[in-house]
Amino acid sequence: MKYKIFSTLSVLACVAACNESPSDMVEENRSEQIATTEIDSSQRSVERESQATVRWYSATQVSLGKEVFAQNCAECHGPKANGIVKDWRQRLDDGSFPPPPLDGSAHAWHHPTSMLLQVINNGGQAYGGNMPPFVDVLDYEEKLAAIAYFQSFWTDEIYSRWEQMGGTN
Repeated sequence: MKYKIFSTLSVLACVAACNESPSDMVEENRSEQIATTEIDSSQRSVERESQATVRWYSATQVSLGKEVFAQNCAECHGPKANGIVKDWRQRLDDGSFPPPPLDGSAHAWHHPTSMLLQVINNGGQAYGGNMPPFVDVLDYEEKLAAIAYFQSFWTDEIYSRWEQMGGTN
């Protein structure tokens, strides 16, 4: 009799343990995956925030650069460095290239600081443009401030790529 009761209880325990249907198990796994995905997403968000791109310039330089840019560059490159022509790659009637946007949507980010300073100093004629030289118009700090201003419009991705290409040289 004891054996019969023990056997019956054992069978009932096994049945109860195995009573979870496959769809219940799938749902449980899905819930675990969703919870894990939510944790992973929030961790990635925190990681992105903690990996914010550190830039070479200060807010003070950007502020000065905004003034310098407005007085010396905006007429040709647009007030927010976004250009003033529809297609900066299309030559003008005189055969020169129009001023490109400097906000990260054209090619300025392909050039290191030294090259950007060279173009500011010597003008754009050597590159097929009409930009005048600013070597005697702006001092070194104003030139860097103008660069800081237009780089402040660059996305972190563009800025990081510029740095990887040796941009701060």
